[in-house]
Formats: sequence, structure tokens, C-alpha cells
Amino acid sequence: MSLLEERLAAMGLTVPARVWNKGKNVAVNHVGDLLYVGGHAPTDPDGVIRLKGKLGRDLSVEQGYQAARNCAVVALGNLRSYLGDLDRIVRVVKVLGFVNATEEFQQHGAVIDGFSDLWIALLGENGRHARSSVGVASLASNICVEIEFIVQIR
Repeated sequence: MSLLEERLAAMGLTVPARVWNKGKNVAVNHVGDLLYVGGHAPTDPDGVIRLKGKLGRDLSVEQGYQAARNCAVVALGNLRSYLGDLDRIVRVVKVLGFVNATEEFQQHGAVIDGFSDLWIALLGENGRHARSSVGVASLASNICVEIEFIVQIR
């Protein structure tokens, strides 16, 4: 078990077994020492997406935060599948979070904090990253959050 997986276990989280490959898309595009990680949905630990709908109408900020955290856990599963060892991750470079929200909703950053906070808990300062949080009119399958990101590896 990697050090990052031990830290996750101490938080009560388990990295799911994942291999994401949908037709033309791949979960990870490897360029040099960077991994460009495609968008991840807020899948629950059992593989089901329950957090669906719009922030500001169907879901609270707290539920959105949990959804973003779920995105991070699922992404870690794909990264483990790709890398073999999560401890190869050096730092999180950039995060782009999409929030399915009403026009009036303005707490996009508080939602995407669920993703960011998990990485900071795992990597400390190396988990801190450049980030954009964007509100969108809709997301595929009515998911509430989708997050893509870039990590540096060794």
C-alpha cells in the first residue's frame, strides 16, 4: 500500500479500482512529467453517482463539496491504475472544476474545495494548485460536478 493510500485509509477513504477508457477518451494523457487527467464525475465509493442536479436548486454547497471530494477519490483510482503507485505523484499543478449550477449560485469555489482540500490533506503544500471553478448550465447525465486536473509525477 502506498503512503498516499495509507493517508486515505486514515481518513476512512478507500481508493476504488478503476480503469476509465471511453472510446476516444482516456483518463490520463501523459506528457513528460505531467499527467493531464480528464474529467471525473462524483461517483460514490460503490460506483453509483447519487449527487445529481443543480447547485442552488437541488443540492446544497455541502453536498457539492462531497461530490467534488468524490471526484478526487475516483480520480485517485484511475491514477493508481495508470501509475501502479500513487506515491509517484509529486504535486497537483492545475485544477478545473465545473459546477452544474443555477444562474444565481455563486459559491463555485466552496464546492470545488472538496477536491482541493483532499489533495492538500494528502500532499500538504504539494497539493496546493492553480484552480478555476466555473458554473455551467448543465453537465452530462445531470451530474453536479466534473473536475479535470494536471499532476506532476516522478
